[in-house]
Amino acid sequence: MRFSNLLTVVGAHAEGEVGNVVVGGIGDVPGHTMFDKMRYLAEHRDDIRQLLLREPRGNVIRSANVVLPSNHPEAQLGYVVMESTEYPVMSGSNTICVATVVLETGLLPMVEPVTELALESPAGLIRLTCTCRDGKVTSVRFRNQPAFVYHLGAAVEVPGLGTLPVDVAWGGMAYVLVDAPSLGFELAPDEARDLCVVGQQIKEAAAAQLPVVHPDHPDFAGITIAAFTRPAERVDGVLTARNAVVVSPGRLDRSPCGTGTSARLAVMRARGEIEVGELFVHESIIGGRFDARIEELTTVASVPAVIPSVAGQAYLTDVSQIGLDPADPFPRGYTLSDTWMSSPR
Repeated sequence: MRFSNLLTVVGAHAEGEVGNVVVGGIGDVPGHTMFDKMRYLAEHRDDIRQLLLREPRGNVIRSANVVLPSNHPEAQLGYVVMESTEYPVMSGSNTICVATVVLETGLLPMVEPVTELALESPAGLIRLTCTCRDGKVTSVRFRNQPAFVYHLGAAVEVPGLGTLPVDVAWGGMAYVLVDAPSLGFELAPDEARDLCVVGQQIKEAAAAQLPVVHPDHPDFAGITIAAFTRPAERVDGVLTARNAVVVSPGRLDRSPCGTGTSARLAVMRARGEIEVGELFVHESIIGGRFDARIEELTTVASVPAVIPSVAGQAYLTDVSQIGLDPADPFPRGYTLSDTWMSSPR
């Protein structure tokens, strides 16, 4: 082999959403905080993301996470999330994958029946409670950074769809949320492609018409993600709902989406639809489930906010080494519109 660089990657998914974890081959990255390290990777080493996520070595339906040393005094490790077109400061399904990988591969010691972790994400410190049995992580509950609402019932003009009422909320990414039944969607698997097309249209319109700025972190991205939601109902007494999240450049999150669940909890609380501590079960389009609740109320720069926690399970799928042949004509990979709906960065 004559690879110019070689990365060790542990494959994993959380409720169907692929969140692979790079555990070797990168070393440390300059920057004091994980947000600094994320920006360095985006500005100086984006070739790593492209190598891992674009064809012929990757594809549009996966993310990658880089595990890095952390300077945070309370964190055992840090991680940077890489998605198809961006570096989100937080991702729930990816966080669950990272925690599962670092414990099941021995990067951090596993304590049964419960391992408490603190990992630094670019959004800040994330505390996790991992239930473990016989060397397996059977559940990861992460306590997210605060989630809050930017807009409730805002009007957005969408070409071909007219004026739509939407909510916009922060849950670790800035979401535009829209009622699925009002657009004729049941959120069934055979609607996936249509959901992606419509979701991209709504997302682009909302980003153009409803600019948002995080009150504490103006460097955080604006609206980059959309969620179709079905109304919550009580199933055996438990508040339950289904959603489908459209990730750029236009594909569905296979999981119920941890940051999307956090954003939805903020919206539900703002509308008086959920109490602090009440269990909320969020389902994905393929039937995956996250258990969530509001741990406490808080504020973000005087904006009412909630502290969400979300729990789910991840599964390891493979261990591989990915490298780059110096003669490869596609060192940064490539994309085609048969799977990528738009040209990525």
